[in-house]
Amino acid sequence: MQNDNSKFKIEFKKRLYNFVLRLIKFIDKLPKDSVCQTMGNQLIRSGTSILANYVEASSASSRKDFINFFTHSLKSANESKVWLTLLRDLDKGNKNELSWLLNELIEIANIIASSILTLKGKK
Repeated sequence: MQNDNSKFKIEFKKRLYNFVLRLIKFIDKLPKDSVCQTMGNQLIRSGTSILANYVEASSASSRKDFINFFTHSLKSANESKVWLTLLRDLDKGNKNELSWLLNELIEIANIIASSILTLKGKK
C-alpha cells in the first residue's frame, strides 16, 4: 500500500503531464503570425521543461542534485508564466484555455516552490 506522499508524487506527475499536453495543444492552435510563433516556441521549451526536470529529479544522484532539478523546474514554470501572460495581454489564443493554463501553472509553481523550501529545510 502506498503512503500519502507516494500517492501525491504520482498524482502530481500526472497533473504535470496533463498540463503539458494541454499546453502543447494550446500552442498548436495559436495564430501563425511571427509573434505567436516566437512566443509559442519559447513556451513549448519552458513548459515541457517543467515536466522534464521534475521527472529527471527522480533519478538524481544526490539531494543537492534533486533540489537542483526542482529548482530548474520552478524556473521553467516562472518563464512559462511570462509567456502565457504576454499572450493573454496581447489577446492571442483561446481566453478560457489561457486562463486555465495560467491558473494551473500558478498552482504547480507554488507546489514546486513549497517542495524546494521543504527540501532545503526552510519550511
